[in-house]
Amino acid sequence: MAMKLRELAGEDAVGLMKLSIYAGEDGLDRVLTNQHIQKPGLLLTGMLEGLHEDRIQVFGAAEVGYLKILNSNDLTRTIGLIDKASIPAIIVTRGLEPPDALVELAGRKAMPLFTTKLSSSVFIERLTGFLDEWYAMETTLHGVLVDVLGIGILIMGKSGVGKSECALDLIIRGYRLVADDAVIVKRKHPYTLFGEASDIISYHMEIRGLGIINIKDIFGITAIRKKKLMDLVVELVEWAPDGDYERLGFDEMKYDILGVELPYLRIPISPGRSVATIVEIAARNRILKIMGYDSTRQFEAHLNKVIASESGKE
Repeated sequence: MAMKLRELAGEDAVGLMKLSIYAGEDGLDRVLTNQHIQKPGLLLTGMLEGLHEDRIQVFGAAEVGYLKILNSNDLTRTIGLIDKASIPAIIVTRGLEPPDALVELAGRKAMPLFTTKLSSSVFIERLTGFLDEWYAMETTLHGVLVDVLGIGILIMGKSGVGKSECALDLIIRGYRLVADDAVIVKRKHPYTLFGEASDIISYHMEIRGLGIINIKDIFGITAIRKKKLMDLVVELVEWAPDGDYERLGFDEMKYDILGVELPYLRIPISPGRSVATIVEIAARNRILKIMGYDSTRQFEAHLNKVIASESGKE
């Protein structure tokens, strides 16, 4: 989704990047079409072939210092180059005072000119994160997202299969709810997925027969979190005698979300089966795999070794 430059003057951006609008307020409704940014540096000397006109330009001490040492003719020429480039916005860092010629250009072209007290490196890092968040690929999935031992688990399944009840059991054990029913998933560069709840249903959970409950009010602030990196997908399915369920775990299945493949488990449920315990063990097993230990592969290697040993005795 394209972003209007007005978002940089919003409360979130101002708090994160210490931005303030200096000139060119009339251009705040411009649409930013490129999430990347540029620090022009030597491009101000006339190397326009390297200047990306659709990117926000960040002016630090080098750029501002260069403009201030130019004589009037060279300054007019350099400002003319910036004028011709049709840059969406300029941000001056380090709390530096923008040169008068740049202020005049911003006002005349309705090109937002911002200032920030942050250093260029810190500001660029924060602006990049802000734009990545805004332009991230996004989808909404039906399920429950929980944080179990630091592993973000998306619990999926048909309506009424027991997703929320499973998550509630995990919360009672001390784990954390991220989102119930509707999970907003965003893909971050390059191949990571984050899940969160919408503001409307944040911290709430629907339990059939009980209704809507507020997890934050009942269990406290430690039982919830705003967003979580997603590591594993667990689908709850009703037990069927002829169902095809993984028995040994040799073949790790994957679940594709926004082009990112996550490990995927199908867990059959039946009366008396502790689904929350199985999901917790799945999280612990995932941690072992991340650390380089795969119990299934270890068992397979041990089994092959025993078979080879027995074969040698024959």
